[in-house]
Amino acid sequence: MRSRPYNRAKTHLLKADNLQSILEPADPRDATFTATKVTVTIGPSCQDVETICQLLMAGASCARCDLTWGSIDFHRRSLENLNEAMRRTRKLCAIMLDTVGRELIVERGAHLDETGWPIHDSNVSIAPNSKLVFTSKPDAEAGPGVLPISYSGLPTMAEKGDTIFLGRYLVTGSEDSSVYLTVEEVTETDVVCKSANQSPVVLDGLLTIFHTERSPDQVDNVQNDLPILCGVDMNALTALCADYEIDFVSLSFTRTADDVVAAREYLDSIGMTSTKLLAKLESRQALFNFQTIADASDGLIMSRGNLGLDVLPEKMALVQKAMVQNCNLMGKPLLLTRVVDTMVSSPRPTRAEATDVANAVLDGVDGILLGAETLRGKYPVATVETVLHICKQAEKVFDHNHHFEHLMQEAIEAEVRKGMGGEARRLAREVSHLSMGSDTTPPGGNSSSNLMNLGATIDSPYMSKLESVASSAVKAADKVGASLIIVFTNTGTTANLVSKYRPPMPILTLVVPHIKSNTLSWKLEGRATARQCAIVRGLLPVLATPSPSGDALLQDAITMSAHNKLVGPNDHVVVVHMVHDAFIVKIVSLDKAGQSILQDQPESLIEMAKAQLGNQDEDEDEVAHATPGQQPVGHTTLGAPGQQSLIPPTLGNQMQSMQTNEPPIPRTLTAQQTQKTSK
Repeated sequence: MRSRPYNRAKTHLLKADNLQSILEPADPRDATFTATKVTVTIGPSCQDVETICQLLMAGASCARCDLTWGSIDFHRRSLENLNEAMRRTRKLCAIMLDTVGRELIVERGAHLDETGWPIHDSNVSIAPNSKLVFTSKPDAEAGPGVLPISYSGLPTMAEKGDTIFLGRYLVTGSEDSSVYLTVEEVTETDVVCKSANQSPVVLDGLLTIFHTERSPDQVDNVQNDLPILCGVDMNALTALCADYEIDFVSLSFTRTADDVVAAREYLDSIGMTSTKLLAKLESRQALFNFQTIADASDGLIMSRGNLGLDVLPEKMALVQKAMVQNCNLMGKPLLLTRVVDTMVSSPRPTRAEATDVANAVLDGVDGILLGAETLRGKYPVATVETVLHICKQAEKVFDHNHHFEHLMQEAIEAEVRKGMGGEARRLAREVSHLSMGSDTTPPGGNSSSNLMNLGATIDSPYMSKLESVASSAVKAADKVGASLIIVFTNTGTTANLVSKYRPPMPILTLVVPHIKSNTLSWKLEGRATARQCAIVRGLLPVLATPSPSGDALLQDAITMSAHNKLVGPNDHVVVVHMVHDAFIVKIVSLDKAGQSILQDQPESLIEMAKAQLGNQDEDEDEVAHATPGQQPVGHTTLGAPGQQSLIPPTLGNQMQSMQTNEPPIPRTLTAQQTQKTSK
């Protein structure tokens, strides 16, 4: 990861020193939306339709099926139940498949129950200081002191003195179901180890091993030569993508950008062209190749369980913060794992776990990925509710302004460092090469406006026009105290860029389905885009019915937002959409009922800012004009449509908060309308 030695830490805004005030009940409107996302793992504890419905109602926005554990039939049943739960609750939920990849699995007897879930016939008992042999012999069977391994090359990787971690798959820190072993001898087929545990350990379920790095700060171990997608992965992906729309594939044990490229080629070959790839970082080698992996993937998952085995404990917090900050600069979603381990068996997290979740939100993560907590935990629904409650409270003190200024300053300083010129930054990917901080404070202080004035004199813009529009929308929303940002989109790109700047208000992402055709066939696209927005912080994706009138669609969105308590009387709303092939940022005001757009608008955007801030000396150029290379911030007066119902007929049940798993088929959608929809 590219970074300079020093960077100013994010500050967190505590509005009062009185601790008693922190405990006061929150505004009921605060509970209507949580920006941070939660992904659940479907397993025996939550596979039934009723429990999945409860998870969706609790706020889960993505569901993961882990191919490492469970048969294809089990995962097929999980996806069927998930689709039924989405139909019942009318909630959108993204679908993620997690691959087996390079996982080293202990092969021992198991049978499938009626759902297709594997049940192992016996447990593995390990006494203190006992010997244990991992063997690659093809005819070996699991027994006392002997465990066959799925990978025959393990003896070529291990050396005397190495450490091997053996544990239950998705093991948590609160379970006594893992053990560290020291390698004492290596033969052509076997690795002989001695246990380091001081008390008897009983392991059950699926067991895996992890060969930890022998060097404290380098990659000295011989890496296994397993492919990024194993045979189980390919068979499952091919079988499941034929019947279900898969939004994400999580690539376990991603080590290089080539892994992502290889996976992309395979997905494209079986028709999964719209499926996005999330690189799962689980080893030190992945950290060394972080930048290229991030550039090649659509998002990242920090697998803190395995990564914690390969990184010194005192370095984990720094690794997490650096990784989050780099992803924030790139505008790439990042999910964290292993946050509330104790909720596998307890209805309440520990103080350390609650603080860990809050700090992750303050760092800037997009979401939390729950594993064993929902797969086999006793309290899957309570876990989702608890994590989201913690996230919501942390979001209330997140310093949005500092985050915005930090990103703007980094973008401009990057252009200055390039020699007052250079090529334009290309969307969020090019921003990924920016550093994490400033070595020195420029004259006049760390002011982005000073640097913006300097940036205006260079030959090319420091960011793309689209990103300039996104940042301007966030700035305008902050200036007028808007309650909501509405983004019209087809691909989700614009909404993702708005999310990158972490505005404090929800980002209602209106995905307008559109027809994609060739000479022989056509299909309606939009559902996948809406679901894929469900893991991005701050986005509230909604499918919208295509309409010839953008004003009518906007009014319907306002009415829906009022119904879901996202906006109220006299609120302001920032809107980002495309008009005549140009992106426009405009601000609308709501009436006293908070359900319709006012017919009479303030005279200008600057007047709205003055009314909100009480600052008569506000610089109009800063508010109403764009940064170099972007479209100007516009202001449009709209008449109030005569639509009074809470859920308007033009959207009907197609628009509710985080809902609708199937888009409506438009009666007519001309080629001209398709071209004019936003990117």
